Amino acid sequence: MRIAVSAEDNQGLDSIVGNHFGRCPYFSLVDLEEGAIVAVESISNPFYEQHQVGQVPAFIHQHKVDIMLSGGMGRRAIGLFQDMGIQAVTGASGTVRNALEQYLKSVLGGAEPCQESKKHAG
Repeated sequence: MRIAVSAEDNQGLDSIVGNHFGRCPYFSLVDLEEGAIVAVESISNPFYEQHQVGQVPAFIHQHKVDIMLSGGMGRRAIGLFQDMGIQAVTGASGTVRNALEQYLKSVLGGAEPCQESKKHAG
């Protein structure tokens, strides 16, 4: 299983989780086997400065991600991830390590559009 986590820096598991997946400068990619971390990679978000709808989800999909953890994301991004077979999870905070632990313990799960996204929709 591969989990991507929006990140504010490129410190792997010690990175701070990004508040919004499309506007984070990095993603931490974490590979797990039987619940154990087997690899961690930090990659730059090529669309950090500016992106069109769908570019960041497509980029994540290209990296064969199964689950996308972030502090928040918009309604359209959640839908795009679902269409690509990627589980979107919002509400992550703290370090990437902490967010992963929360997810794996089922404390963190599900996705709700962030407040900014709700304002734009209505």
